[in-house]
Amino acid sequence: MKKKLAVILGPTATGKSHCGIALAQALDGEIISGDSMLVYRGMDIGTAKPTAEELAAVPHHMVDILPPDAGFNVVDFKEQAERLIDDITARGKLPIIVGGTGLYIKALLENYHFNAAGENAELRRELETLLAEQGKEVLFARLQKAAPHEAERIDINNTRRVIRAIEAAESGDNLSHTNDGELAYDAVVFGLRMERSVLYGRINRRVDIMLEQGLLEETKKLLDSGVPASAQSMQAIGYRQTVMYLTGQLDYATAVDKLKQATRNFAKRQFTWYKKMPYVQWFDLPAQPDYEQVTAEMISVIKKKWK
Repeated sequence: MKKKLAVILGPTATGKSHCGIALAQALDGEIISGDSMLVYRGMDIGTAKPTAEELAAVPHHMVDILPPDAGFNVVDFKEQAERLIDDITARGKLPIIVGGTGLYIKALLENYHFNAAGENAELRRELETLLAEQGKEVLFARLQKAAPHEAERIDINNTRRVIRAIEAAESGDNLSHTNDGELAYDAVVFGLRMERSVLYGRINRRVDIMLEQGLLEETKKLLDSGVPASAQSMQAIGYRQTVMYLTGQLDYATAVDKLKQATRNFAKRQFTWYKKMPYVQWFDLPAQPDYEQVTAEMISVIKKKWK
């Protein structure tokens, strides 16, 4: 029998955490973060991590589990999330995934299979030759084509990681799924979305709030503590643009503009992932959402499904 699982997904700044906590409180649930950045300790403002009060309101998992210079990918997420779902279910609680990383959640729900293939020596030689003869820009362009999700997170100057990521994508050890669309769990998947102009306004305001809360200071503290600017986590939206300002590559106004633009573009890419997930039950939210009403509707759907 498949294990029960509730999921709340949606683009950044739609209020997923708010609904997730309310749902967990109403249904004796525990939250598993489905966000690729919340795993990092010390990266609170730039990731819009739930507050200490919110984290204490219900049990949260996959938050603050790694140092900021560690690597983390979809394979790590799927393995850890599967273990957590087993554990939470065994304790009689409802596991609730809350997050916006579409690839991670899709891989978990549809039970993607990953092949940890070894090095492809022939392909590696080809890529090293490409780097030597045509430069890192051409090499990085190949990564953007082969694995755009990875390209968002890897520094163009970290050519060793660029080559490894291309190897992973082009050697076929990235991911595959053969379950004919059947979900791995008895899942209810909710999505939050807004009209694009409303969402973009919320994103712009969220960036302003992050800056007021101390995003520059948080990023500087990470750099000062020895986290390299080339670390996977520091390539994330928010930190990457802030680092460029702190190192003099961008002036402040340009860095803020680029940060807002990158976040809006990220929301657009999130929608692209969600379009590949036809089982999502969407809530179209107004500019001022009534999250209590939304959560009540979610609870009603769940109770009907699992009565």
